[in-house]
Amino acid sequence: MNFYKLKDIITPCAPEEILPKGAEKACQYVAILTPQEWAENRAAFSIDLEDADPAETDIISTKAEVNYNSLTGSFLIPDRSALGNKSWRFAFALDDTGIVFIDASGKAREMTEAIAKSSHTKRPCLERFLYEFLEHIVDGDLQLMEGMEKELDSFEDRILAEEDRLDLERINRIRSQMRDLCIHYEQLIDMTQELEENENGFFKEKDLHYLHLFMNRMLRLSDIAASIRDHTAQVRDLYQTQLDVRQNRTMTLLTVITTIFMPLTLITGWYGMNFRHMPELEYRWSYPVVFLVCLAIAIGCLVFFKKKKWL
Repeated sequence: MNFYKLKDIITPCAPEEILPKGAEKACQYVAILTPQEWAENRAAFSIDLEDADPAETDIISTKAEVNYNSLTGSFLIPDRSALGNKSWRFAFALDDTGIVFIDASGKAREMTEAIAKSSHTKRPCLERFLYEFLEHIVDGDLQLMEGMEKELDSFEDRILAEEDRLDLERINRIRSQMRDLCIHYEQLIDMTQELEENENGFFKEKDLHYLHLFMNRMLRLSDIAASIRDHTAQVRDLYQTQLDVRQNRTMTLLTVITTIFMPLTLITGWYGMNFRHMPELEYRWSYPVVFLVCLAIAIGCLVFFKKKKWL
């Protein structure tokens, strides 16, 4: 179990400091327990969960649910270093006294300790902690997406330079990762909206602006992720267009070659017939004349195609 009190600064503390028996809690708190520790110590917390115990539900998304005297939910956080392959899952429950994370992965403790070390606010409160916790989830996402955007730009440059090799698998992977991030952001937006509604009055009105700030950031990140996802489709379309252009060039060249050789084939076929009475076969200058005629036809076709810009 890990406990932190939100007083002058965010500091680790003993359970007795925030869970005194028979007394009001002196300050708001953050508690991090494993599912087993939560099952054993749930009665020590004042959070009234009724029948909505977050530790007893399967975690398939990031969400928040309003209960009569509490607010419960879960986090499904994709690992940014392995998007689509790994995620951290943990539940939470809160009221106006504090928040409890029920986490077997250790991710909630890691994030809370990072916040405790980096937070410089002079007035810690539950709203401010939630803001920093949510910010910590998406920390570095903008740089991650900027890197992907630059990578897609390099793919476009390579396509326009008509390079033969292009990593389509990487483009598809970026698209899949952006889709996962879009879903994640939408869930975070829904959760933040649920918190900002403040239906149970757990949050002070003067501190709700923290949640509003995070909401605005999530909307921007969601737009960027959607833009990059669309960019991958544009890169794939550009690559397919370039392939079609190359194919059309090849077909044009083959058509030109076929067109040039059609009259030449006719001439050679005509004079390749084995009739006895073909006077041209007896003339001394027949071969040079036929050769010059074929050459003139070939040159004339090339000039014609050049003027038509088919070559």
